[in-house]
Amino acid sequence: MDGPMDSEVVRVHTGSRDAVHDLTADCERFVASYAGDASGLLHVFVPHATAGIAVIETGAGSDDDLLAALADLLPADDRWRHRHGSPGHGRSHVMPAVVPPYATVPVLDGRLALGTWQSICLVDLNVDNADREVRLSFVRG
Repeated sequence: MDGPMDSEVVRVHTGSRDAVHDLTADCERFVASYAGDASGLLHVFVPHATAGIAVIETGAGSDDDLLAALADLLPADDRWRHRHGSPGHGRSHVMPAVVPPYATVPVLDGRLALGTWQSICLVDLNVDNADREVRLSFVRG
């Protein structure tokens, strides 16, 4: 903890279908390890062209609703010009324009300042690549 920023990579296996994977526990563990009782920002970034980060309620159906909305907005069919991989794979390359590959969350006194029902989630529509890396970075305020 001698610099203004600490960072680590979390590896996630998302499986063979569209997924919303809750990263909140990983983020809380990371902040507890590096922030102490400091305040600052947690930056969450997925360095993949086909995944995103969402702050959303999970467990009450909202994660499934997000996947359904993305399926409506970005159908897995043959309309996409980017055509390698599974049918509809091109939608995975468009999704980060809708669900960006990053989120920044305030950390106050060593704790994530999320709302009551908010979780930090990896959103992955790419069924051809089930192994993801997510970079967590804590910047002291």
